[in-house]
Amino acid sequence: MKNLSTESLFKYVKVTDEFWSKYQSLVNDVVIPYQWNALNDNIENTEPSHAIKNLKIAAGEAEGEFYGMVFQDSDVTKWLEAVAYSLANKPDPELEKIADDVISLIGKAQLDNGYVNTYFTIKEPEKKWTNLCECHELYCAGHLIEAGVAYYHATGKNALLTISCKFADHIYDVFGNEPGKLAGYPGHPEVELALMRLYEVTQNEKYLNICKYFIEQRGQQPHFYDIEFKKRGETSFWHVHGPAWMIKDKHYSQAHIPLAEQHEAVGHAVRFVYLLAGVAHLARISKDQEKLGICKILWDNMVNKQMYVTGGIGSQSCGESFSCDYDLPNDTAYTETCASIGLMMFANRMLQLDTNSKYGDVMERALYNTVLAGMALDGKHFFYVNPLEVHPKSIQHNHIYDHVKPTRQQWFGCACCPPNIARIIGSIGNYIYSIKDDGVLVNLYIGNKTHIELPQGQLLLEQNGNYPWQDSIQIDVSPTMPLRTKIALRIPDWCHSPILFINDQQQELESIISQGYAEIDRIWKAGDRIRLSLPMDVMVIRGNPLLRHADGKIAIQRGPLVYCIEEQDNGAELHNIRLDSTTKFETFTGNGLFAGKTLIKADSVRIGSQDAQLLPLYSYNQPKPETKKQELILIPYFTWANRSLGEMRVWINEK
Repeated sequence: MKNLSTESLFKYVKVTDEFWSKYQSLVNDVVIPYQWNALNDNIENTEPSHAIKNLKIAAGEAEGEFYGMVFQDSDVTKWLEAVAYSLANKPDPELEKIADDVISLIGKAQLDNGYVNTYFTIKEPEKKWTNLCECHELYCAGHLIEAGVAYYHATGKNALLTISCKFADHIYDVFGNEPGKLAGYPGHPEVELALMRLYEVTQNEKYLNICKYFIEQRGQQPHFYDIEFKKRGETSFWHVHGPAWMIKDKHYSQAHIPLAEQHEAVGHAVRFVYLLAGVAHLARISKDQEKLGICKILWDNMVNKQMYVTGGIGSQSCGESFSCDYDLPNDTAYTETCASIGLMMFANRMLQLDTNSKYGDVMERALYNTVLAGMALDGKHFFYVNPLEVHPKSIQHNHIYDHVKPTRQQWFGCACCPPNIARIIGSIGNYIYSIKDDGVLVNLYIGNKTHIELPQGQLLLEQNGNYPWQDSIQIDVSPTMPLRTKIALRIPDWCHSPILFINDQQQELESIISQGYAEIDRIWKAGDRIRLSLPMDVMVIRGNPLLRHADGKIAIQRGPLVYCIEEQDNGAELHNIRLDSTTKFETFTGNGLFAGKTLIKADSVRIGSQDAQLLPLYSYNQPKPETKKQELILIPYFTWANRSLGEMRVWINEK
């Protein structure tokens, strides 16, 4: 086995972890078949997808009109990518045959010059590449390319990879600063990270160069979006926020100024992290320190001033966008599931560039909270938006909550999130480790067996534990022959008293921790064993004083999991509950829906009266309302809304 990039590790990392094995089985057995039915319009009472039908029409195998979003093709290719990971995890000839047939369909829909896009092939063939700002052609190309790379790694079949290369060659021929080419770049970044994945497989310099061109051309003057807008007679595609809003608001697509001049996370959150994932990937491959610096500046602003405690990003519904520093409302939070998935992709690439646990900490926070919350425990219902506070009665009547759903949906007309969740869970093996020239980083504590080819030799690792519920991790190290290398273990920011043993000998951690990783540099022999304890105390979190939405409130975390309270356990009107930060928190194992999951209980008080509706709306000079004791039950945030409709809160008023 040759040296692997981290992004192809999924094939060699076999997840054995109880928690994640269940999730991968859910994806294999339920989510992928369910989403296949959705793509074929076989789910009752949901918005139709028509995505497979669009492909059949474009391929000449059916008649009809295009239906759906301009980016509808990406639902199919993200699903194909999820299938690729599923086949690597669990071979399934029937599923592979379905996927191969879809790939064949894409091949038939591909034009002679390599172009693939059912919207423009069927509906507006004369308008190809005339509206990069608004119309997602390169975004769809990116997801097709990612699927091609993943399917090749998983199955060894190159049909979709060949389609991807042909399309990427066409893109290279169309775009650039040379005479006769379009000096443009995507409105919705995605193709950049895809082109870097394609480059790593093919080593074709064209793909690296066109990726670099898209990144460096972005935001240059005269502005390409204005040029193409005039060329097409000042017509715009989207009118939801007014004519040409996306063209006028160039912050939305991170195209207001060149990327090297940007210092704040702005615009559409998914676009931002997809773009920066591509920049980080390019920086690593090309050893570009300037681009690494750009990534660090924008990472720090996003994480330190614009990220929710759940790892969600993109606080406002208008444009699915970032707002400004410290503007993180809880009940109107947008925090799209795809944004946290993109955040994981960005974090993972930063770990390959810069050994610093802060990237792994955020990757873990996003994964165990917002990403997992995006899908119900049944695998058939999904959140697009992930608020931190829900009051269903208000949602019915107040239009500021139009984007908030108090229960997960079966499907969406804009269904980017469901297949994205499937592909991230299927590819979780890509995120556990980072391979470095001098060794291996252990980023996530997920039980698995893997073998990694290092320059020094082959290393076999077997990781076991019951994370995120229990704090003990064991890693058995079995090199094929004694070899010297580093194994670096991430010490999470939430753990203040880690304990490390190697072959039953406790280690002095202070002397070996660097940038949040415990670096063990030694000659490893078969039978060596690492044991790491990460005590999971229940922790009280307070927001920065500038974070007004958390003022007077506390949040609760244990291990990587943020907890919340729900009406089903604690009654309605959760804003009347007061929690003392010094109270004793008690953990216990749930049952039923929460079987095997750690829950938390604590004493709290509830203010108000059962007869509150008899009181006037406002009272003058009245004493503070009475309080009564109440036992409070907290559940992991990712499990909320899996029962009946009810209120939910992450931030709890402090007593």
